[in-house]
Amino acid sequence: MAHNDLVITPVSGKADLKAFIDLPWRLYANDPNWVPPLKAEVKELLTPGKNPFFGHAEAQYFLARRGSTVVGRISAHIDHLALQQPVEQGMGPGTGNFGLFEAEDAAVGAALIATAEDWLRGKGMSRVLGPISLSIWEEPGLLIAGHDHPPTVMMGHNSPAYQAMIEGAGYAPAKQLKTYELDITNSFPPLIQRIVQSGHKNARITIRKVDKSKFDKEAAIILSILNDAWGNNWGFVPITDEEVAHTGKKLKPIVFEDLIMIAELDGEPVAFMMTLPDLNEATKSLNGSLFPFGFIKLLKWLRKPKARTMRVPLMGVVQRLQSSRMASQLAFMMIETIRLEAVAHYGSTRGEIGWVLDDNQGMNAIADAINSTVNKVYQIYEKPL
Repeated sequence: MAHNDLVITPVSGKADLKAFIDLPWRLYANDPNWVPPLKAEVKELLTPGKNPFFGHAEAQYFLARRGSTVVGRISAHIDHLALQQPVEQGMGPGTGNFGLFEAEDAAVGAALIATAEDWLRGKGMSRVLGPISLSIWEEPGLLIAGHDHPPTVMMGHNSPAYQAMIEGAGYAPAKQLKTYELDITNSFPPLIQRIVQSGHKNARITIRKVDKSKFDKEAAIILSILNDAWGNNWGFVPITDEEVAHTGKKLKPIVFEDLIMIAELDGEPVAFMMTLPDLNEATKSLNGSLFPFGFIKLLKWLRKPKARTMRVPLMGVVQRLQSSRMASQLAFMMIETIRLEAVAHYGSTRGEIGWVLDDNQGMNAIADAINSTVNKVYQIYEKPL
């Protein structure tokens, strides 16, 4: 597809893939809040056979060029598990996605979005939901507020100009995802402290650390709670066993036992909270490469991480408890246990919780109760094809 001097082609071969991966380094060269991803990880994400997402999904990547200069990129993809979800939960039959969107200017953006839509239409899709890169479990949404500070580990960052490009292409807001930040050096309000203390006096409740020596077993417990807890959430797509194993292997170096809690009620696991030290603080200066010295630097950091920020990417309470007072009590107990560990052992001063769906009343109420404030907002858009 050509637009005057603009040429858009599907990515084919190693040189194109490299150009696709490398583009953000040029576009964000002057953005102090952009954190360069590790190029090897991006390549793995994009490669069928390396990323288990492709066990149930298909994708096509596109590059925009003016002359020999790459000026934009986009992915068009279809997650076949998402097509099987109920329509009222946001995904459902006929819904394709675009993602990994970068564009030098509005003309490039419009042409790329039109190209992705054409590909999805050709595959029989009737609606687009995006940007989602690539799975809903990875980096969903376009950052529309909070460009003034860097993202934490596994969160996206993009140019503020993209909002006008996507909305200009006829997209309407479908759902907002928020992240909250809080000063974790401060104790929680007295009411929350009382709720936590009464929980610790309740013999039915146990809050325990995960046991890394039983990594696979603990991961299976967390996954079963997650699939139950999030099963009715907007945008939910089940995680496959292959994806769990892959993510577990990837996250294992930044999994610390005192930062991941499982709550048990009468001996049965009913809730969990996963917290990760902000790896971006360690990788930002590596500029996308572990070689020649980045690897050593990273290993040293992983041995005894000191992280200003702790991110809570996942938290869940089984559905049967969700509308009970017990659910928030377990959440507050896990948050407080991890807060104390993070401050004492990792030198952390800041927490980030998210992302949280804008209509997740329980989670938003918990965030409000511990005096956290919204620091970033991501928007997922939709458009009929």
